[in-house]
Amino acid sequence: MTYKLTLEYDGSKYSGWQTQTNARTVQGELQRAAGEIFGAEADIQGSGRTDAGVHALGQVAHVKVKNPRRELAPAELLEALNDRLPSSIAVVDAARAASSFHARHDAVARAYFYQISTRKTALAKRYVWWIKQPLDLEKMSQAAAHIAGRHDFAAFRAPDPSRRGESTIVVVNSAEIGRDEHLIVFRIEASHFLWKMIRRLTGALVKIGLGEVTVEEFRGLLERGRNPKLDVAAWTAPASGLFLESVRY
Repeated sequence: MTYKLTLEYDGSKYSGWQTQTNARTVQGELQRAAGEIFGAEADIQGSGRTDAGVHALGQVAHVKVKNPRRELAPAELLEALNDRLPSSIAVVDAARAASSFHARHDAVARAYFYQISTRKTALAKRYVWWIKQPLDLEKMSQAAAHIAGRHDFAAFRAPDPSRRGESTIVVVNSAEIGRDEHLIVFRIEASHFLWKMIRRLTGALVKIGLGEVTVEEFRGLLERGRNPKLDVAAWTAPASGLFLESVRY
């Protein structure tokens, strides 16, 4: 029995998506709830890992259960999961899926957005990165325009011990930055992302907006890889402003 779930969650209180020993995670909460419902161990996999503190509006996961205690219609599963999940995690859609469906392997693109606040906000602190200094949105937009396409993002990748030998080539379908009142929003869609790639791209765009890095220097990182004069790792934006928006299949 296989189900496809669409989830939203506030990642502030979790050590990311992926199950970890002695840490509270979104996947772990789902596995606990599904185990209670089906009376059997459930295989739950997401479309991708989100780091500690990262949020989601459209994470997709599959639930595969062998020999369940009972079978549920998708609407029943949605209700049963939401009854057992903490308030910071919500299942917004559930559907039957083919037994071969895999939330990560079958995904063709993932879309994220990052929110930068240009003013102090009392209610949305957990969902933005507040930048106090003025930002040059035009230069940030010029830089973002260079991100789309096939590039080697080695300069923006954090070493991931679980993915040794992973290619740093990524095809980005689209990347743009715009303003919505006091928010500057960076949107990006690609087939996949390297660890911390989006947060480091965001940090680089902020450095450009502050006038500390030029658009040409940023373009050079995309075309030629690492620049020993630029400490990209130090630019990593905080997790608070990052959202997994949607997954395409």
